[in-house]
Amino acid sequence: MKKNASKIPFNGTPEQEAKLMAVIEEKKHIEGSLMQVMQEAQEIYGYLPLEVQQMIAKGLGVSVEEVYGIATFYAQFALSPKGKYNISVCLGTACYVKGAQSLIDRLTEVLGIKAGECTADGKFSLEACRCIGACGLAPVLTVNEDVYGRLTDKDIDGIIAKYSD
Repeated sequence: MKKNASKIPFNGTPEQEAKLMAVIEEKKHIEGSLMQVMQEAQEIYGYLPLEVQQMIAKGLGVSVEEVYGIATFYAQFALSPKGKYNISVCLGTACYVKGAQSLIDRLTEVLGIKAGECTADGKFSLEACRCIGACGLAPVLTVNEDVYGRLTDKDIDGIIAKYSD
C-alpha cells in the first residue's frame, strides 16, 4: 500500500474521531455501507488519510486494502488534505494540446509538490482535473473559484504571488 501522499501530518481531533465512530457504529450492520461511511468520514476530516482508513476498516471489519482500493478508485475521495488555495489544472483535450502539462510542471517546481499533494504549510494543494468547460480559454487553471486562462508556464509565478500573503 502506498504511504499517505500528504506532507502534512495527520491532526485528527478527538471530536472528529467520536463523530466517525458514531457513523461506523450506526452503519456497521448495514450491508454495503462502506462507501457511505467513507463519504461521511471525508466530510468529517476533509480527506481520507491512512489513519482514518484504518479506523474505518477496523470498525467495519474489512481490510485496509479494501478501503484504500475504493478510496483510490473513485475520484470523489481525496487521500491528501486540500490547501487553503486549491490549484486545479485542466488536462482536458483543448488545455492539454495548448500546454497544460507545462503549467503542472512549473507549479510542481515552484510549490515543491506533485498533483494530489499539499504543501507542508497547508497553503497550496495541486490537482489535475478533466475538462472544466472553459475550452476557449485553454489552457486553464483555477485557484479555488478564481479562473485563469490562456496561460503559459511563465504566468505561474505571478499567479502564486497573488496568494502568497
